[in-house]
Amino acid sequence: MRKLVVIVALFAALPLGAQDQPQGSQPKPAPAPTLEKPPMAAPDPKSEKPAKPAAPKPANLDAGRTVEEIIARVNNEIITRSEYEKARNTAVEDAKTECQNRCTPEQLQTDIEDRQKHTLRDLVDQSLLVQRAKDMGVSVEPELIKRLDAIRTDNKLASMEDLEKAVSGQGMNWEDFKNNIKNTLLTQRVISSEVGSHITVSDEEVSKYYEAHKAEFVRPEQVALREIVVNTEGKKPEDLPDLKKKAETALKRVQDGEDFGEIAKRLSDGSTKSQGGFLGVYKRGELSKELEDKVFQMKRKELTGVMETKQGFLVLEVLEHYDEGEQSLAKVKNEIMDKLYSARMEPAMREYLKTLREQSYVVIKPGYQDIAGGGGSEIQEVSATPEVTKSKKGHKKFLLFGKRSGSTSSS
Repeated sequence: MRKLVVIVALFAALPLGAQDQPQGSQPKPAPAPTLEKPPMAAPDPKSEKPAKPAAPKPANLDAGRTVEEIIARVNNEIITRSEYEKARNTAVEDAKTECQNRCTPEQLQTDIEDRQKHTLRDLVDQSLLVQRAKDMGVSVEPELIKRLDAIRTDNKLASMEDLEKAVSGQGMNWEDFKNNIKNTLLTQRVISSEVGSHITVSDEEVSKYYEAHKAEFVRPEQVALREIVVNTEGKKPEDLPDLKKKAETALKRVQDGEDFGEIAKRLSDGSTKSQGGFLGVYKRGELSKELEDKVFQMKRKELTGVMETKQGFLVLEVLEHYDEGEQSLAKVKNEIMDKLYSARMEPAMREYLKTLREQSYVVIKPGYQDIAGGGGSEIQEVSATPEVTKSKKGHKKFLLFGKRSGSTSSS
């Protein structure tokens, strides 16, 4: 079940990058909101029973006791100390997972500190994005079911009930587990719709980048591979013909024109299924001799037949074959587009989140660090109605992306 723990950590919070907010004029701080006391349901007169006299409590038994410390308020949502600490612990595990003995202890510690420095900012950002998704009427229930089923399959569990038991057995609340995944899906949908859809990279920009950075594309001979795996480990001999037939069916569907990545997501048993079967980019000497001799003779988009391995039946696709030397623009076009898109995504994302913050109440308890700003206001727990207070800001509406051209900023 170790894999399940890793998966849970990945869904705990949405990483939003480690860069600080772009420099510029800061909006005026919003009036400090106050927290509402939880509403109490009115008692049902029919079921109401005379209250038993309470046993006397020792004096000051509850004095100073804090059930849950609230460290931030994001509109009507709160962030608690336990959520904050859990996210900081997740940051440590994520850093260790990505490092995997590839970095020094000093580099690992630096990475952990950088991630933890942005913990509260990322929690606030996710809260803003989830609330925005609800305002937009976004529903991700079908995707949530698919994601849970993929986790169940990856952990080789027979049913969703078994997954729930496995999650609960590791000390996690099942509803929290599902909500973490749901929130991740919601934030991804908002980012794609409100930010990603506004970022374009033209062919002319790609060509200019290629001409200016040709040295980046001088490489040894390499192949980029995708895989479909039908697992046979632990299976009975009489099951093998059906499993081979499954692999042959997957291969036939790709040969008939279906997308390899989509078939891999649906039919592959491999750990790469979630990324469409993408296995990696390999130079000569990095694969087994038998596999190397086969795939380095293949061209782009060529497929192997169904190969039998110790783990199961395997189908490979050569996604790209890079010849030794300077790569042509056609071969690296997608790579350049991804690079330019990513370079624009981070500042656009931070600008969008800045806009959401300007239109929201974000209050941070003194003593806690929020890199993106908005902190330092004292949080008080008194009876108040946030909607009444919010009207003082002038009824601002959410923008689809950034600020409207020609509009003036107000706070």
